[in-house]
Amino acid sequence: MGFWQPLTNLRDYVSQNPPVVTFVLCLLTLAVTFVCLSSYSYNHAVPNPDTTKDWNHLLSSLSQFKLCVNANASSPELVSPTTSPLIKRDISVHPTNTPSVTLHLRVPLVVLPNSNSDSLKDLALHTALNSSQLRLGGNDSVNMTLEIVSGNDTYTCLTISAPTHLLPMSLLPSECPASEKNISPIHVEATKQLHTVSQTCYSLRAKNDPSLIVMLTQEERSVAVRHLLEVSVCLLGVCGILCLAASMTHSLVRRHYWNGLDLQNEPLIDS
Repeated sequence: MGFWQPLTNLRDYVSQNPPVVTFVLCLLTLAVTFVCLSSYSYNHAVPNPDTTKDWNHLLSSLSQFKLCVNANASSPELVSPTTSPLIKRDISVHPTNTPSVTLHLRVPLVVLPNSNSDSLKDLALHTALNSSQLRLGGNDSVNMTLEIVSGNDTYTCLTISAPTHLLPMSLLPSECPASEKNISPIHVEATKQLHTVSQTCYSLRAKNDPSLIVMLTQEERSVAVRHLLEVSVCLLGVCGILCLAASMTHSLVRRHYWNGLDLQNEPLIDS
């Protein structure tokens, strides 16, 4: 007489052991989720989680500041005139032997005056911030000049000078076209609060640009997909082993039960 009835055994086990069943269902759900995630990662571009900073991150940090003209100055303080360099990326070495780079880029950053009377025509703003203020790490100086592009309300020309290791160099915005005008930048202070109501300040608004997000390469995505599928197979294997163990355990219990009935039904032998 056969005693192994897997469907019946599993049905009895489900009704008698809800915690274990819940655990198996969680494993199955996790395995299916990994399979779906691997399919999505294989067919779509995925951001690189190892990239902790990019230009969207930097511009978002910069947009939290207001650029204000020094309230104590009788007139705006001008710095030396700047023109768009012929070489857009100028790499040099500081006296501290720290390599630095100067970039002239077209970034999705908009400069907005805090008063309608302030004109943005032929305007360039120069400021210096600490790298920690921009959430770039370290304690180095970062020099920036924002030049308003006439007729463009979505992009600004940014000239930035900083140590090379601070800037996200793997994926850069496009280079800003050379300007025909020789504009003298106004020195401004980066602050998060207005000191006086009459102080001339400019707000910054950054727009997240998907083209500046560092994505995983095809090779990296293939490795991630393979690992997800391997974990999914392992989880499904664990679920299968648990189901098989449950059916085998119940078959043995039932066998002992039927053996007990056989002993009770044996005829008594007269001594």
